[in-house]
Amino acid sequence: MKRLDAFLTKNPCFRQDRRIIPEGLMLHSVGCSQPRAQVFVDSWNDPSFGRACVHAFIDGDTGDVYQTLYWTQRGWHCGGAANNTHIGVEMCEPRELHYINGFTFTCSDLTKAKACAKRTYDSAVELFAFLCREYNLDPMKDGVVISHKEGHDRGIASDHGDPEHLWRGLGMPYTMDGFRKDVAALLEKNKTKAGKMTEDKSACPTETGTEHTKASKSSEVLEVRDTTGKKRFPYLTRVSIDDLYLRTGPGTGYADTGFIEPGVYTITEEAEGPGAKRWGRLKSGSGWIALDYTERVI
Repeated sequence: MKRLDAFLTKNPCFRQDRRIIPEGLMLHSVGCSQPRAQVFVDSWNDPSFGRACVHAFIDGDTGDVYQTLYWTQRGWHCGGAANNTHIGVEMCEPRELHYINGFTFTCSDLTKAKACAKRTYDSAVELFAFLCREYNLDPMKDGVVISHKEGHDRGIASDHGDPEHLWRGLGMPYTMDGFRKDVAALLEKNKTKAGKMTEDKSACPTETGTEHTKASKSSEVLEVRDTTGKKRFPYLTRVSIDDLYLRTGPGTGYADTGFIEPGVYTITEEAEGPGAKRWGRLKSGSGWIALDYTERVI
């Protein structure tokens, strides 16, 4: 799974910047024959687009995740109370579809359409497993991982049938029960894999006052790029809370050196480390911070 920064900075929802503590995840599909996430990003990144805003789109051609809101921003993705509790993710749909009315469509090439739906499903499983790990969510717990349709059935979302209508219309075996099981299985697999890894303490960066050594090989360095493929470093991020730890490496397994003061800081590198958080390396060389508790300055 590849994540791309595609924040909808001009969208009224992004500008409103209300925050939530994620209690669940809601899976959507876009309801039209458009597999390219960039098309939605271009259309929705507009001050006059006040109808909707989701946290991410999954591209149907590549399976890439285009993140459009920070995970802790309140989205406008379901038309109901779940906006206050759930992260919303849209899967793009095959170009081979032709919608007739409501949730009904015809398909000009079933093989290609199924391949597109499989790509988005697989990426959604991976993304939801990551988010469950990130926010300590149990995908098998009632109401945590749900579809837009299930949200409506619970009275916390508007009347939509996605994404079940897509899988059913293409004759695919996917169901939300199966999706939750796949997310849980991947989550457990990742936990088992992480548990088997041993941390090399000798490779732990130490505070030098100038520049840190590189992160240990157990931390995967993420090349964060924009949708054109251009690298997005360095960039500025804002720390607004006063209890964010400064650590000697990218993860909770590294020593903390106290709290970082609120302010705007330059990030020169990102890494995914122990704790499954996105970590940012400060340009000053003073350490790493958990980026989920900061706000990128656009």
